[in-house]
Amino acid sequence: MSKNAIIETGGKQYKVKEGDTIFIELLQSADGDKVTFSNVLAIFDKKNTKIGAPYVKGASVEASVVKSGKAKKIIVYKMKRRKGYRRKQGHRQPYTKVKIEKISA
Repeated sequence: MSKNAIIETGGKQYKVKEGDTIFIELLQSADGDKVTFSNVLAIFDKKNTKIGAPYVKGASVEASVVKSGKAKKIIVYKMKRRKGYRRKQGHRQPYTKVKIEKISA
């Protein structure tokens, strides 16, 4: 029976389970490093549920960094009609890809 958890990192919340691979905000870790997320909001499985206020005490999620990189480029285009105003800007969001190894409570 696999445990699920809701973790908080980079100002966002992610629902994860063991074996998941997720893309999160950029971490300052090298590829292959182990990362521990201690901001666990909830842990649950079929029988038990633990919800933190705001975090579950003693809970952590261990993960390993697969790779870091940048997402595909998006184009930000601004225009005001009839004014000759046009601005084109590109953006590539940096990310870290992590694999969830262990959820402990």
